[in-house]
Parts: sequence; C-alpha cells; structure tokens
Amino acid sequence: MHTRTTRALRALSVVAAAGALILTAGCSGGLAGGGATGGAEGGSGPIKLGMLAPFSGSESAFGNYMKNGAQLAINEINADGGIDGRKLELEVQDDACDATTAVAAANKLVTDGVVASVGGYCSGATLPTLPIFNEAKVPMVIPAANSNELVKQKLPGVFLINGTGTQQAQAAVKYAQKSGVKTVAAINDATAYSKDLADSFAQQAKDAGLTVDFNAVITPGENDYSAVATQLADAKPELVYWTGYYQEGGLIARQSKDAGFSGTFLVGDGSVDAKFAEIAGKGYTENVLGTFTQTPDMLKGADKWIADYKKLAGAAPGPYSTQSYDAVKVMAEAMKTAKGTDFDAVVKALEGLKDFPTLAGPLTFMPDHTRSGGGFVIVSIDPATGQFVLKDDLQG
Repeated sequence: MHTRTTRALRALSVVAAAGALILTAGCSGGLAGGGATGGAEGGSGPIKLGMLAPFSGSESAFGNYMKNGAQLAINEINADGGIDGRKLELEVQDDACDATTAVAAANKLVTDGVVASVGGYCSGATLPTLPIFNEAKVPMVIPAANSNELVKQKLPGVFLINGTGTQQAQAAVKYAQKSGVKTVAAINDATAYSKDLADSFAQQAKDAGLTVDFNAVITPGENDYSAVATQLADAKPELVYWTGYYQEGGLIARQSKDAGFSGTFLVGDGSVDAKFAEIAGKGYTENVLGTFTQTPDMLKGADKWIADYKKLAGAAPGPYSTQSYDAVKVMAEAMKTAKGTDFDAVVKALEGLKDFPTLAGPLTFMPDHTRSGGGFVIVSIDPATGQFVLKDDLQG
C-alpha cells in the first residue's frame, strides 16, 4: 500500500544499494535460493514463508493485523495437511516502513531460509526489497503495498493482490463523477505511494473532464499545515483527495475546515484508520470519506472468519488482515499447483490462477502481475466510533 518514511527518490536509490547488499550477503552463502534451514525445494521440513510488516514506527498498528491474518491462513492450511504433507511456518521481520530497515530485514528472511514472501505494507519500504527477493529466487505475493512502481520493475516473482494506485485513483474519480463533482484537488506527501496516487488521480480526473485546481505537496511529520489548508480553502474545490497517511491527514482535515474549506475531504487507504478521527477531532470528520478495499466487517458472510481471527489474536481484525490471509492462501495454492517451492514453477502457477476464491473476491492476475479489478469502495467515518464504514460499493 504504502510508503511512509522515505521519499520516492530515496526509495528508488535504495534499490541500487540493496543490489550491493545482495552481492555482499551472497558471498557468505546466506542468499542461496531457498535458504539453508528447511525450506528448500525437495526438502521434507517446514516451508517457511517470510513477512515484512511494520511493528514499530508510525504504522505499527498494521503489523499485527497482517501477521495474524497470515497466521490464520497458515493454521487452516496446516490443519488440512499443509503442502504435500509439509507444514507452513511464518517468519516475521519488522521493516518499520523504512527502506533501510526493510533491506536488512529482507536479507535476514532470506538468510533464514524463507522460500516465499507474503508481506509488504509500505511501498517505499517494499520497493528496495524486490531485488533481494528476486536474486534469492523468492516469489512475492504482496498483500498491502500497491504503488505502481512495484510492478514497473517488471520482476518475474512480484505479484500484488491489493489494487494498485491507478485502480484506487479510478475509484476516487468514479465517486467524484457519481457525486456530480466538477472541481477537484489533490494533496500528497511526496512519498512513492502518496505521489503515485495523487498524480494518477489528477490525470484521470482531467481525462474525465474534471477541473483539477491544484496538486499540492506537504512535508510529513509537521504539526502546522495551515499554508496548504488556506490554499485549499481559497481554491474552493468541491472535492480534495489527500493521498498520504492519517497523522498528517487528520491535521489537514481539521486545519482546512478551520480555514473555511467545506467540500468533500476524500482520503486514500493510508489514512483509513480510526486514528484519523482521533487526530482530526470531534466535529471535523463529517465531510471525510475514503477509498479503501473492504475490511472484514464490510464483507458479507465473514462472521466465522472474524470469530476465528478473534480466537487467534484475542482482538478484532483490522485493515490488511484479510489481504494478508489471502496472500498466504494464494501462495499456498501456487505451491500446490507447482508441486513444490521451485521459483519458476511457483511463478508460472501464480500467473495461471483463474478466479481463485479470496475474501476480496475472485482473483486473476493480469499480465503485469496486478489483480484484475481493484476492489475499492468508498468508506465514511462513523461519528460514534471513529471507525471507517462502508458507504458506497461503487457498483451500478
């Protein structure tokens, strides 16, 4: 989904640095395909799946959602016999949504013998891990990160099951048109995910005949966004799309309303969290909507899944728990089809999936390894709880 602490240019530069790390680690034998501790093709021990997710830093809330969703899928698969009699194991590393931390964590997973990756939340942290896993012949089914930059690398083992920024922007434009909006604006934080989403929205909005008043950029981590709030209020767009994260988003929503902005404050999936309402404050979220893929509470017939998750985690599921669950199921299905963990065979099996059942709906990968159809909906904030809830599924 996302990038948090790194700029787009920094993230891309770290890709090159990651390549150097690959060569260094490779000299010690740590990056031999499949690792050295039981995950290799043809083995009889457990099959290790690796997950990079944020367990520290500003996005740490999502780490446990992802880990528990993945573990629930693993428990179900193991209870059903595993992969050709071999049990799955999940190894988790904290990437803190930081590129440098993610590179070290990815190398650790490969050294420890993972044969597939089912993690990736922040796009800026996920991007520099792609060459590491690619060199190690570790296929990736990425559950959350969704910057178009991830697939632009054209690496054979990279697959996204979350809708891309292009698909999310398409949902935002569709809602604007459905609402009769004629003038829009976008605000991003210059990180890979946020800029990608804002630029795609602005271009698609123009292509749809909407007027784009401005596409502003802020610096994340600050407390005063009154300058962009005033710009927004003066421009008076009917809808503004904030494509960054909830920390800044909540502040911008509050300060914009104080400055006189009265239009729709639409946010991207990086801001869809109850903390947005907490930061914005009471009385500042009535005009806030979001683009998001459906969470468990929005899915029909998900009661048993939610109960199983609660039993495992001791808490309710949150954003990206279902996508992480699906990532494991998808990877396991590919391994079953491939009759093992061979990289080329697993990649071919992933490419061959057709309408594979997932919680997010039937999954088929496009030629660029993104899923067909983004699955984005419009959510709004429940004033009683601060939680985002389904408002419009954009169907019809």
